Parts: sequence; structure tokens; C-alpha cells
Amino acid sequence: MKKCVVLGSGIQGLSAAYYLAEAGHQVTIIDPHREYQGASWVNAGYLTPSHIITIANPKTLTNGIKWMFRSDSPFYMKPRLSPDFVRWLWEFYRSSTPKKVADAIGPIEQINLFSKECYETLHQSLKMGTFQLDQRGLLMLYKTAAAEKSETAVALRAQSDGLGVSFLDRQGLDRIQPGIHAGVKGAIHYTCDAHTTPPEIMTLLMDHLKKKGVCWVEESLDRWEVSNNQIKAVHTKTKAFAADYFVVAAGVWSKDLLKRAGIRLSLEAGKGYSMDVHRPHPIKYPAILMEPKCAITPMEGWARFAGTMELSGINHRIRPERVKAIASAVSAYYENFELNTSEMQQARCGLRPLSPDGLPLIGPTKKYPNLMVATGHAMMGWSLGPGTGKLIQQCIDQEPTSIDLKPFDPNRKFS
Repeated sequence: MKKCVVLGSGIQGLSAAYYLAEAGHQVTIIDPHREYQGASWVNAGYLTPSHIITIANPKTLTNGIKWMFRSDSPFYMKPRLSPDFVRWLWEFYRSSTPKKVADAIGPIEQINLFSKECYETLHQSLKMGTFQLDQRGLLMLYKTAAAEKSETAVALRAQSDGLGVSFLDRQGLDRIQPGIHAGVKGAIHYTCDAHTTPPEIMTLLMDHLKKKGVCWVEESLDRWEVSNNQIKAVHTKTKAFAADYFVVAAGVWSKDLLKRAGIRLSLEAGKGYSMDVHRPHPIKYPAILMEPKCAITPMEGWARFAGTMELSGINHRIRPERVKAIASAVSAYYENFELNTSEMQQARCGLRPLSPDGLPLIGPTKKYPNLMVATGHAMMGWSLGPGTGKLIQQCIDQEPTSIDLKPFDPNRKFS
């Protein structure tokens, strides 16, 4: 049995704690934000083997330049003179080449499929209890020929890799999802995808970990204790927690935690918004509205409307213009359905940790081999949670990892 400390209680941290506890280790979770229901709670709940193109790509660069100073656009960047942010932007630019995008397809597809298998195993085992795991897939709804052409290229590549894809004209779309606005031309249906209800799974995971004897500490890290190239303990203001292994899975806050250990992590916060509807709605299939980049999900008894990417640093400011943009997109794609004022006023946000190349950062640090990293998952954090947790457990137990971790090496360079 090993002593393990996990810093962070989002889906990555809880998943790492789950698999470490299942392997018989003594686990302590440290997170001062236990009551903060961030990205792991407010996301769209997708499991997305179809998302084989990382956010760091030439199209994002083109659209980003066009949209970045419009605060109501799908991609908004607030100008900042922070040296870390400027460096991250340069690394993001250097990572957004066709070759690097192509090289990333295999690894991101592998980890998505692996993590989806982990979700399915958790669902079948009933160890945490029952939860929604809906395998009806994901619709990519498009209005323009340009969006259709762009996503068709991705879909054909996914299909060639054996992923389930179907191409729906307007008639085919209407058969499975009535109530779509007349301006929508059709959809690509990724039948390989699935969806869940995040608050349900997060609550079940937390309850399960308590029953397994996982200790929870609601304090902030004060300092690391280091000896002989190993982390010996993590100190809060009141106590020291010695352990054999430490896992930094604190999302956007991982950068600061590792900086205190003398490790530079290139990471930025990408804010996303969501609104929940607890009334009758027309949503039968999860869907991404391609042009405005919004995500719609039928959860267990309700629906979630989410979207946008905002680079404005670590903050939880809700920008009304971005909330309105999501609401406007919904009414432009679904007939006779609108988000009301009350639902818009209850909008929440979450901060996604973005690495420069869009690939997660998973595995041991070079400086301290017993210090693990599990962050940087961009817009696929929920999808990759259990898979990441399992891979961390395999690293700590020095088992062969289920997939090659080299593309996700947290020590990699982006220049």
C-alpha cells in the first residue's frame, strides 16, 4: 500500500483517487475549493471519441484572429501583457500546424476511446451506483456549406479509423430530432459518442470515495517539502501530509501549484458557460451547433446549454453578452424554443485548463519522479477523466500503461 496525495477534486482528481483507492492505496484529496462547482460540474457531459482534432489547429487560429476582440464571439481573448500568457500564445501558434494536428489525431483518439471504456466499466460495475450513460451519439448541426465541408473531412477521417459516423440530410435529421429550425441544412451523427450527467457522476464519485475511506482536506497548499529529488510532503497552513506519491490534478490552478515546486507548466484558463433548463424542451439528441460553437445536452430529466471559449485569465466573471450569444444560438437552431430570462440569469461558468498544443499533460514530472501531473485537457476534460485517472494509477504502480503516454508527457516542449 502506498500513501498518495491528490491535489484537486475535479473529474481528473476524483478519477485518480478512485483508481488509486481501488488499487488498495491510502488516498488523501486536498482542495480548498470543495464547494466550487466548476468545469467538472457545468460541462456538457460528452464522451467524445469523435473529437480527434485538438483546439490548437489552423482553423482555430484563423477564427480566433477574427473573433478574439468580440466579447460575444465563440472565441474571445481579453488582451493581457502577462509574460506567461504571451509565451503560451506563442507556443499555441507554434503548435497549430497541419503536421502537429495530424500527429495528434492518433493519441487523442486513443485516449478518448480508452476513457470511454473506463466510463462503461464504471457503469457496468455499479460500484458507484447507477448513472446516466447514453449511447445515442452526438449531432453536429450545420447551416452553411463551409461548416458541412469542414466537419465532413473530420468525419471521414474518424470513419476511416473505425469510429461510428453517419451523414444526415435534412430529412434524416428530422426523423431523429424534430423541431430543428428550417435554416439547418443537415447533420453529421457521431454514433461513436455518448453523454452523461456530470453532477450525478461527480456526486456519486465523492460519496463512493468517502465510503472507501479517502480523506478530504479543505485547505490550500502552502509549500512542498523536498528531499533527495523527491517530494516528501505537502504542507498546508495547519498540517503536513507526507506521502509516497503526489498527483497535481487541480485544473487551471495546477500551474501555480507546480510553480511552487520549481516546475513551469504552460497552461491557460479557457472559460466556458452553461445554463440548465428544468422544463419541457425539444432536445432528444446531444448536439453541437457548429457555427456558434454551442453544445446542447439532454441530461437526466433536464437539459444543458453550454459553449464559448474565453481567454481572460483565472476569474469567474459572467459576461452577459456571452450568455446572450448562447441563448440566441439556441433559438436560431431550434424552432419555438428559447431560454428565458431566469435561466440566463442563472448561467454558470467553468475554467478549462488549456495546454498550448491542446493535448493533456499526464504522467510524472522529470524533476520529481513521484510528482504526477493530470491536467491540460482543454475541452475534453470530462471525456478524458476516468482514463486519465487510470493512467495515473498505472504510472504510480509502475504498470504498463493502457496507452502510450509519450504524446501527453507533461515535460514536453512546445517551441
